[in-house]
Amino acid sequence: MTDFQKQMEKYAELLVQVGVNVQPGQVLYVESPIESADFARLVTAKAYQAGAKYVQVNWRDETVVRMRYDLAGPESFEFYPPWTAHMMESIAESGGAVLLLDGENPNLYEGVDPAKISASRKAAAAARRNYLGYVRTNRISWCIVNVPSQVWADQVFADRPSEERVSALWESIFRMNHIDEEDPVAAWRRHTQHLRAVTDKLNAKQYRRLHYKAPGTDLTVELAPGHIWLGGGQVNQSGIPFVANMPTEEVYTMPHRAGTNGTVSSTRPFVLNGQLVDRFSLTFREGRVVDFAAETGYEALKQYLDADEGTRYLGEVAIVPHDSPISRLNRVFYNVGIDENASCHFALGNAYPTNLQGGAGLSDEELLARGANVSMQHEDFMVGSAELSIDAEHEDGTIEPLLRNGSWVIR
Repeated sequence: MTDFQKQMEKYAELLVQVGVNVQPGQVLYVESPIESADFARLVTAKAYQAGAKYVQVNWRDETVVRMRYDLAGPESFEFYPPWTAHMMESIAESGGAVLLLDGENPNLYEGVDPAKISASRKAAAAARRNYLGYVRTNRISWCIVNVPSQVWADQVFADRPSEERVSALWESIFRMNHIDEEDPVAAWRRHTQHLRAVTDKLNAKQYRRLHYKAPGTDLTVELAPGHIWLGGGQVNQSGIPFVANMPTEEVYTMPHRAGTNGTVSSTRPFVLNGQLVDRFSLTFREGRVVDFAAETGYEALKQYLDADEGTRYLGEVAIVPHDSPISRLNRVFYNVGIDENASCHFALGNAYPTNLQGGAGLSDEELLARGANVSMQHEDFMVGSAELSIDAEHEDGTIEPLLRNGSWVIR
């Protein structure tokens, strides 16, 4: 067995044992790009070896996806297959686990009318509302991970010879997931323990608000009363630990829906509904985005902000030190799941009820009353840099530094 094959085996085992943490007798749903079929089969084998009762693999074909946007009539984008939504609900209700292998082409929707993309995402969010509720409240174990594709690698490693790019992307994914260590499972358990130690410290503080300062950024973010900082692994409602995003370097919590004021500028590009958005800024007043600008992807950003009332409010505040392992790779991956773990970030849209004491059992109306944002969508954008400072304000008004020059200084 080659070194690469050994790393693939270790990666697949990590996703099964730590990511979704498959339990004996459990059903596992895997969604995978067709290009990653060999790796999806390897994951399937590892899941059955771990005792899975059944593994359902759903293949995603980007060529077919793009055909729809190029050839289908406008009514297509108001439609989402109810049988697909029902299947995902059934998997969640039966206690199944969900593993999403992400390797999407960052330019898949280039040239597509943003209104089509927005309509399609809104239809999907509405049809999958119940399933997404199970995910956001950790009723099930779920995990999103990365697998390379040629078109994605071509964009990330455009400075390398074409024949080296996919291997270079695999190597990066292995490194950020500790696959280069002798025992990645043990390494991940140490990593999640470290992140939990940080969240324990932050939860003991119960700050009132955070103040962000950096070039182009002067923003205050009030935190929801009873907020909970989370990071690393989580626990589903059956008491089984899992890791929702791999890699992960963040600790995150819930901002108060009406408590954000000022202006924030992005520090990394991100792919929003399949289209690149870069060099943008958002201005908030009493929590709501009241003005915005973008050098690239203005229309895509506008379509997102107009999707529903909640998309103009923050649903997540996350802190990642600038010297994180992913940041040290010094490369933009054009993948939010990776890039957000190289940088402090926020999310526009729905808040995670698990970031609020007692939040998992609350209705939308009850969540809103406690300061949580509610939306059909949730999108992260990056604001961290070596120039970012964050101050935290206690309930009594005293100020404590959290970050200086992008690094932790919390005591």
